[in-house]
Amino acid sequence: MDIVRRKVLIGTGTLLVAPRAVLAQSPLIVTPGQTEGPFYPVTLPTDRDADLVRVQGQASQAVGHITHVSGRVLDKRGEIVRGATVEIWQCDANGVYNHPGDSGGQRRHDAAFQGYGRTNVDGSGRYAFRTIRPVAYPGRTPHIHFKVHAPGAGVLTTQMYVEGEAQNRRDRILLGIRDPKARQSVILRLDPAADIEANALKGTFDIVLNL
Repeated sequence: MDIVRRKVLIGTGTLLVAPRAVLAQSPLIVTPGQTEGPFYPVTLPTDRDADLVRVQGQASQAVGHITHVSGRVLDKRGEIVRGATVEIWQCDANGVYNHPGDSGGQRRHDAAFQGYGRTNVDGSGRYAFRTIRPVAYPGRTPHIHFKVHAPGAGVLTTQMYVEGEAQNRRDRILLGIRDPKARQSVILRLDPAADIEANALKGTFDIVLNL
């Protein structure tokens, strides 16, 4: 009986440990590609640094809730991808893109909002942008467009969304990501960022390339 009991316990232990080992070796969720949309810059602005809230030559800063978005560019194993370049672009607080194709209707473009930014990852594979919390505009939930250029991986174009937005449940571009886990991977939680800047928000958006 003791031998039988010992075998059962060992067998049970194996069943308990094995799933954890499998989970530990599971690859990260690859960030899903999404449409570039019609408002990628026709020509890149002169000021295209990682701070979209301040534009050279503008006395005031952009209207909107300042938000710090940062993260790492990784491969499926969680290793950093060196030498990557990250671009972002988004509409201003009025829902208007800095693009000749977006008239905005009665909404005027905020000239103090850069609308586009670019940065290279550092030695830890990390990028960071200072921008505004994305807002909705007709037909779309709040989002920020991302484009990542990485050696050996080509280009990944995707979009980042904000957790808790009601429009997320009906945005056709977001819902076009069929895999729930992949869809959740591009939805970002924003928290207070008092440690970085007063009255600002912050969020972490790690981008996982199919490498």
